[in-house]
Amino acid sequence: MNNAVNVNVVHESEAQRQHARVRIPAKLRYLDGERQQQEVKVDDLSAGGLSFHAKRALPVGELLRGRLQFVVDNLGLAMDVELLVRSSDTSSGRIGAEFQNLEPRDIATLRHIITSHLSGELISVGDVLSTLQRDNFTKARKQKDAGSGLSPFARLRAVSVTLGVFVVGIAAFGFVAKSLYGLYFVSHAEAGVVAVPTTTITMPRDGSLQGLVQTGAQIGKGAPLATFNTSMLDLLKGHLDDSQLEPAKVEELFGKQLSGTLTSPCDCVVARQLVDDGQYASKGQPVYQLIPRTTHPTVEARFSYRQFDEVKPGTRVNFQVAGEDQVRTGVIVGSSSLDTDNLASDIRVQIKPDGALPAELAGRPASVNSDRGPSMDWLIDRAVARGL
Repeated sequence: MNNAVNVNVVHESEAQRQHARVRIPAKLRYLDGERQQQEVKVDDLSAGGLSFHAKRALPVGELLRGRLQFVVDNLGLAMDVELLVRSSDTSSGRIGAEFQNLEPRDIATLRHIITSHLSGELISVGDVLSTLQRDNFTKARKQKDAGSGLSPFARLRAVSVTLGVFVVGIAAFGFVAKSLYGLYFVSHAEAGVVAVPTTTITMPRDGSLQGLVQTGAQIGKGAPLATFNTSMLDLLKGHLDDSQLEPAKVEELFGKQLSGTLTSPCDCVVARQLVDDGQYASKGQPVYQLIPRTTHPTVEARFSYRQFDEVKPGTRVNFQVAGEDQVRTGVIVGSSSLDTDNLASDIRVQIKPDGALPAELAGRPASVNSDRGPSMDWLIDRAVARGL
């Protein structure tokens, strides 16, 4: 038994060829270093290069330009090639050369010819043309670090564009979320007004009015509001007999004027003066609206009947009075009442503000809504209840 180990044996994985070499009838025409055209027979051919025997040795590293010729179906097939001499045997004249700068069409043709020859198939012109017509190469894969070569300005621009798209997306998401929240969790009143009980001062006699206080002024009980002038004839009307109704007597009474004063019946704030200074007012016509200073204004709002379950007494609401930027809060008090003029559509509620409203806001319209969605306080309470 021979246990000697042959140290000259080389495993094929240690010296594996990159391309398979085949012997295909082919010729090569090239120009040598002396610019003379040479024609040689190709010994073997691969996708990476070829070998042939030259009449004289060629230096390693020399670049040859020539034409590789095949015979397919009695037709000549030629391609221009560039060859780099990689090995040169001076004793035998064998030259090994590597293809340089092959075009994709030439690479596809070479691979088809070599593959068909290895599989034992006959090479036809139709197969070669079909190979040239189709795309035999795929696009290069994108490198993961493709952005590593960007300049600082290009990186800043890319980050800015990405950040801008992100901000626009967040804004769009916030707008949609707010719209959906307002649609499903917020009930809006159809109308609202700041209401307060008022005291109306009427004209005691026919005559002209002259105000003594400005709108919004605070006056005490018994304080003068305005003066009025009336004709003596109007004051004595119904108390004159026939002897006193002579034309001369009537003219005399008509020319006499009687002055009077209107006083405040309470500690009030002047809400409105209904008749301008110097204007004539009939007896019983309202001339002033007063608001008692001890009265707290409330807000009256009208909701749709479909929101019956959303505006029960005790419900918290937000409201904003016209002319103010401040959003106030309040609670619905008392029982909701139906609008007697339209029983099927409206519900009127009274809202008590959390803070006192100025009396001069009386009569101003207000925007009222009830937010029944989850709030931060609600989230905090839930978190505390779960022990978070």
